[in-house]
Amino acid sequence: MTQTLERALSTTLQKRREAGLLRSLTLSPPTSTDFSSNDYLGLARNPRVHERFKAALIDASASNTDNAEILGGSTGSRLLSGNNETALNLEAFLASFHNSESALLFNSGYDANVGLLSTIPFPGCTVLYDELIHASVHDGMRRARARVELKSFAHNDVKDLSRLVWDQIARIQRGELAGGIIIVVESIYSMDGDIAPLQDIISLMDSVRNRVGDSTGGIYLIVDEAHSTGVCGKEGRGLVCKLGLEGKVFARLHTFGKAVGAHGAVILGPSLLREYLINYARPLIYSTSLPFHSLVAIKCSYKVMMEESANLQLKLQGLIRLFRQLVVSLPEGIVAVESHTAIQGIIVPGKCNQDETAIPALTRLA
Repeated sequence: MTQTLERALSTTLQKRREAGLLRSLTLSPPTSTDFSSNDYLGLARNPRVHERFKAALIDASASNTDNAEILGGSTGSRLLSGNNETALNLEAFLASFHNSESALLFNSGYDANVGLLSTIPFPGCTVLYDELIHASVHDGMRRARARVELKSFAHNDVKDLSRLVWDQIARIQRGELAGGIIIVVESIYSMDGDIAPLQDIISLMDSVRNRVGDSTGGIYLIVDEAHSTGVCGKEGRGLVCKLGLEGKVFARLHTFGKAVGAHGAVILGPSLLREYLINYARPLIYSTSLPFHSLVAIKCSYKVMMEESANLQLKLQGLIRLFRQLVVSLPEGIVAVESHTAIQGIIVPGKCNQDETAIPALTRLA
């Protein structure tokens, strides 16, 4: 039988359906309990954020004091007509808030990771990444402009990372690789809520620098802070700031679509990195920029987060403790992954039929 496009698509979807893996777009009832969103602090539904946002739009429309046109859309890429003072001011604010030399906005965390990881690996370098790193990092690495070595290390295992680092350094010293090592981790992992051992990783990097200096091309750390933004550190600055490691990390990603309750993302790092991304990061260059109202929403959420972070974080920790107390009542065989962060995983054995197993389990928790 001759294969048609429609038949190929239908057959592939049917296989996914039979495996119980078919994705679909659903609507949750307004009275349902939220077990799946990333709105950890409730800022997406926070009336104070909404009030501040509306007031900011009204004020901007009336005064237009930032010399940026108030538009429904952004009109184009930031490299063309889509740049404005509101975006530049927000970047300056974010750089200061997160204690970074510079900041560059992206339309989403996915775009930011793809832009960063497809752009900065240089010819002959090695990228070492945690085996549970986010899919956007994988997509970025696969699109790298230069030919690089990609190697994963066991999740949160600094000994395994150390083994790979010294193996690569030996290869560099033998002339098998040009040099340079980039390590990529998440501060809090989206898969299971684990916290990265950032201080141990930094100690490893310091030991490398002490022994070989920059003779092997240097060693750099990138931290995806998507799931620590808002929930870690003073005023929600993230895990890197909480640990005082800003000067030890080459680049950080913070997203606004999770605890911040808005949309978009930012890459933090040296001014050199910002300039390089502006010139080579395709998701930035070829995407229409965030519109004015999105920029305002991000700033408003940050302001409320800064003012109320202590109470918001305390409430979140209380909910996490309550959840951990309740999961002990789950039926035998259903396992709650050990986690003390906002990400709480539940493992359902066998092929997961959400109608028969997962939904009743969550209903019991609700």
